[in-house]
Amino acid sequence: MSAALVCAGAAAWVMSDRHSGARRARLLLAGPGVVGSGPPAGRRWVDELRRARGRLRVEWWAPVVGLVLGVLGSSALPVVAGAAGVPVLRRVRLAGEARRARERRGDAVIALCSALAGEVRAGRQPGEALLRAARDSGGLGEGQAAVLAAARFGGDVPEALAVAALQPGADGLLGLAACWRVAVDRGAGLAAGLDRLEAALRAERDQRAEVRAQLAGSRSTAVMLAALPALGILLGTALGADPLHVLLHTGAGLGCLLLGAVLEGVGLWWALRIVRGAEAA
Repeated sequence: MSAALVCAGAAAWVMSDRHSGARRARLLLAGPGVVGSGPPAGRRWVDELRRARGRLRVEWWAPVVGLVLGVLGSSALPVVAGAAGVPVLRRVRLAGEARRARERRGDAVIALCSALAGEVRAGRQPGEALLRAARDSGGLGEGQAAVLAAARFGGDVPEALAVAALQPGADGLLGLAACWRVAVDRGAGLAAGLDRLEAALRAERDQRAEVRAQLAGSRSTAVMLAALPALGILLGTALGADPLHVLLHTGAGLGCLLLGAVLEGVGLWWALRIVRGAEAA
């Protein structure tokens, strides 16, 4: 009997070791991105949730949070406040997207100046060099068709560049138009002017990035202070004080809630206005 148990245990150990070895071999030969920590169905659910979160705009979290607070506090006021916060958060999101678009266009203008200087140094004529550089860098944005048409058919390239510079973040095209005009009218070196323009645009971009990095602490502090009332409500709930009932179902609580919301909004607006003013300066 003992011998049979020993044999059975040895056979089970060998089979488990064989299966574990085969599993390790499959994992090693499967390649990157295949190894997972859960079953395939679980990973699919996680991927679906991540994609849904990516599609859900940030402003639509406001009514979700308002609905949750309304259910917890048995009141419709959080739901109304959450719905009212949708346009505010949408405006904030669109402003952030516009700022990032301006930065990308400014980087593209810098890349255009660099590529154009390289093409001119390679011996190409300014018009042909602009055609090649614009296609590679995309720095002209929506004005690319008009600028390239002027360069190809002998039109007023500086004027077309000045019109293209009206796009947000494309102010550097005004400098490119000035370099082009000086090079054509006075015979000055276009590549040298483009080098100086590129250096100036890079220095301006680096200065903005440095100022933004220095002001990141102030912006974070303002946002953290704005979140302190929510932390106080959570602490009060944890201590059993039921602050949501006091704020939403009593006269004194409603008055404090209204006054606190007004002061909170004004304080956050003022702090962020100071930060934006420092960035603009």
